[in-house]
Amino acid sequence: MGLARALRSQGHEVRVLAPCDGAPPDVGVTPLGNSVPLATNGSVAPIAPDLPCALRTIRALRDEDFDVVHLHEPLVPGPTLTALLFSDGPLVATFHRAGPSAAYESLRPLVGRLARRLSLRCAVSEDARATAEAALGGEYELVFNGIEVDRFAKASPWPSEGPTIFFIGRHEPRKGLATLLGALSGLPSSVRLWVAGDGPQTAALKAATASDPRVEWLGRVDDEEAASRLRGADVFCAPSVHGESFGVVLLEAMAAHTPIVATDLPGYRAVAHPGCHAVMVPPGDPDALAEALRQVLTEPAVAARLADAGEARAQDFGMDRLADRYVELYQRL
Repeated sequence: MGLARALRSQGHEVRVLAPCDGAPPDVGVTPLGNSVPLATNGSVAPIAPDLPCALRTIRALRDEDFDVVHLHEPLVPGPTLTALLFSDGPLVATFHRAGPSAAYESLRPLVGRLARRLSLRCAVSEDARATAEAALGGEYELVFNGIEVDRFAKASPWPSEGPTIFFIGRHEPRKGLATLLGALSGLPSSVRLWVAGDGPQTAALKAATASDPRVEWLGRVDDEEAASRLRGADVFCAPSVHGESFGVVLLEAMAAHTPIVATDLPGYRAVAHPGCHAVMVPPGDPDALAEALRQVLTEPAVAARLADAGEARAQDFGMDRLADRYVELYQRL
């Protein structure tokens, strides 16, 4: 939706076709039906593989007669796979996934043939490109993800009481929230932790920290509150242990001028250079994570340097720049 808004600001007509659980969240969205959860890559993705969704997708494609159809994860059952099969015009695909895929492996001949219908293939990181190349072959343009910088830079900081860490993400092993909660025991009693999101680990982790008043469980928060919490926190922590193809959430923290402590993953390195834009530690190491958080929270010069460098870095990934890049690719077709 952010890319669509940026493209519209340049004068292009854009519609977003997608499953939609509830009212459309923005203008220019064509709802295609409800989604169902699919376990994949250590997480859960909402997809819509049912026949009514496919028929709505086909009807929307025929009614709109798009000049270009841009598919995000084109081989996922649902709207993108339907569009891949039934679109007649140019097809641009962006691959986001990083890490092996059982579906790709088991259906290699089929998905390889389907991928040949694509006019142009893009990947959001080197990890995502390597995953797609291994499964499908072919050549890929590297087109990094983008963020709407002003949405975070101009958010009103959420008020906090004492030094505050912010975590947002799905509560599952891949995101490393348990590691962050383990690190909290090595931090001063004045430190506060905001935990946004939910997931399969929520109940167990809440029970394990029930006696620690420093942890505030926020549940799911909307985009406005997430941006405000990012601006108000003293440090943003991304403790994921694997499976991150690109650090969009790190860029959002950078745009909010918030210093970052994150795990040293290739997808995060695509946007943050260790020691420059973030303090990075080995995945799954609560002691190293606690030490890094302590450093940022207690050394104002370090925090200021990280925040300033991150804010400048975020400008390189502005959504307007991403829109410019995709327009070049669309025009090529």
